[in-house]
Amino acid sequence: MAGGGANIVASNRRKNLAGPSGWKGLIANARVFAIAVFASLGGLLYGYNQGVFSGVLNMYSFDQRMASAVDDTGKQGWLVSILELGAWFGVLCTGYLADKLSRKYTILLAVVVFCIGVIVQTAAFAPSSIFGGRFVTGLGVGSLSMAVPLYNAELAPPEVRGSLVALQQLAITFGIMVSFWIDYGTNYIGGTGATQSEASWRVALALQLVPATILGAGILFMPFSPRWLINNGRDDEALQVLSRARRLPPDSDLVQIEFLEIKAQYIFEQEMSVLKYPDLQDGSLSSNFKLGLRDYFSLIRSRPLLARVAVGSLTMFFQQWTGVNAILYYAPFIFKDLGLTGNSVSLLATGVVGIVMFLATIPAVIWVDQIGRKPVLVSGAFLMAACHIIVAILTALYQDSWPEHKAAGWAACALVWLFAIGFGYSWGPCSWILVAEIWPLSVRGKGVSIAASSNWMNNFIVGQVTPTMLKKITFGTFIFFGVFSFLGGLFIQFLVPETKGLTLEEMDEVFGSAGMAAGEHQRFTEIEKRIGLDAYDDPDPNRSSPVDDLKKEDIEKV
Repeated sequence: MAGGGANIVASNRRKNLAGPSGWKGLIANARVFAIAVFASLGGLLYGYNQGVFSGVLNMYSFDQRMASAVDDTGKQGWLVSILELGAWFGVLCTGYLADKLSRKYTILLAVVVFCIGVIVQTAAFAPSSIFGGRFVTGLGVGSLSMAVPLYNAELAPPEVRGSLVALQQLAITFGIMVSFWIDYGTNYIGGTGATQSEASWRVALALQLVPATILGAGILFMPFSPRWLINNGRDDEALQVLSRARRLPPDSDLVQIEFLEIKAQYIFEQEMSVLKYPDLQDGSLSSNFKLGLRDYFSLIRSRPLLARVAVGSLTMFFQQWTGVNAILYYAPFIFKDLGLTGNSVSLLATGVVGIVMFLATIPAVIWVDQIGRKPVLVSGAFLMAACHIIVAILTALYQDSWPEHKAAGWAACALVWLFAIGFGYSWGPCSWILVAEIWPLSVRGKGVSIAASSNWMNNFIVGQVTPTMLKKITFGTFIFFGVFSFLGGLFIQFLVPETKGLTLEEMDEVFGSAGMAAGEHQRFTEIEKRIGLDAYDDPDPNRSSPVDDLKKEDIEKV
C-alpha cells in the first residue's frame, strides 16, 4: 500500500550497483543461491509426495491391503485429494506462523508435522490410517509450499529473485522425477503381481523421511529472513544477514540501500497501522490477533491489495486447472487408457513425465529474470492447451481401438510429455514466483497464504473430480483442461502486470498505489529522510553511512 513514486527513486539508487541476472547472477550471489537450494528441499518433499502416490495407487500389494479405498472411484479421489485438503488448511495457518515464529522456524515446524504424517502412512494397515496420515502430511506440505518460496524471495536480491524462487519448482519437479522412478524400482520388491511384497509401497513412502530430516536439522543453521528481522525490531541482525548474503561489508552502498528501503517500508506501514488502528497498539495478544484479522480484511477492503489477491488467487486457480495434477496423480491410469498396456510400461511412461518436467524447469531458473514472467506464462498456457486438445482428438478417434492404433497411442503419450515440458518451464515455477513477490511487507505472509490456499483448494478439487471425469467423459476431460489452460494464458496476457526486475518494495507502483493520497506520499518521503535513505540520492562516494546514524528513537516514534 505504500511507497508510490518514492520507489522509482529507490530503483534509480540501486540501478548502477545491482549485479547480473541469470546464471551469472546466481554465481555472483553464490551464498544466497546455496541457502535457497537447501531451503528448496521443502519443494522436493512436496514433489516426491505428489508423485509417489500415483505409483503406489497402482501397486498390487497396496491394492490388496487397501482394496476398499482403491477400487471405489469416489474413495480413490479422496485418497489422493485429502492431502490437498490438509495442505489448504496448513497454508492458511502458515500466514500467521510465518510472521510470528519466523520463516525458518515455520519451515522446521512444517517438517515435523510432515514426518508424523509420513510415519502414519508407512505403518498403515487400513485405509483410515492412509487417510489420516495423508491429511497430516498435507498440513506440512502446504506449509512448506508457502514458507519456502517466501523465505527465498526475502533473501534474494531483485536481479535473481525469480531464479531463486523458481528453485522451489525445480525441487518439486526433481522430487516428482525421483518418486516416479523409485515407484518403478520398488514395484519389483518380492516379485510382481500376487508375490509383490508390501515393502514395495511402504519403502517408497518411508524414503520421504530422509530429505525431511536433512531439511529439519539444517534449517536451524540458516539465517533468518532480513525482512522478518526488521519487522521484529532486530535491525542489527538484519544488516548482518544482508551483508553476509551479498558478500559485501555492512557499510557498502548496495547493502545499506537495501536495508534502508526495507526499513522505510516497515516504518511507514507501522505508522499507518497506528493511524488506522490506534486502539490496538498495546502489544497484547488480543490486540495482535485483532490486528492480524484486520490485515486479512485489508486485503479485501483496499483496491490495490484486492487486485493483488485477485492476481495471486486466480494465477493459482489457473495453474491447477491446467490439469497438471490430474496428469501427475493419475498418470499410470491415463497411460493405460491411452493404450500402454502393462503396469511396467505405464510406470515407465510416467517416469518420463518426471524427467521431462524436471529438465524443462531448469531454463526457467536460469532465464526467468531476463525473459520476464508474462511471456513464459502465456506461451506455456497455450502450449498446454494445444496438447490437451490434440490428445482429446486422438482419444475420441481411437479410445475403443488403441491396440490397433499403437502409433496414435504413443503420439498421445508424447503429447502428455510435451504438456509436462510446457508446465515445467512456465506455470510450475512462474506462478509461485509471481505470488511470492507481489505483496507489501506488512501483509506478505498473509497474502502468500491466501494465494497458496487457492492453489491447494483447487488442487483438492482436481484430485476429487479427475477419476470420475476420466471414467464418465473420457476424452472430454482433456478438452475441459485445455480450455482452462487457454483461458489462463489470456488472463496473464491481459490482466496481470509484468513484475520482472522489481524490488519487493516497488510492487506498490505496479499495482496502482502510485495514486495514493498526497499525505501518505509525503509521510513516506519524510521517513526516507528521517532514516537517511535520501543520502543515497547524492552520488558523492565520500558520504558517511546513514545506518551509523540511525537511532532507535526514530523507530520508537512509531
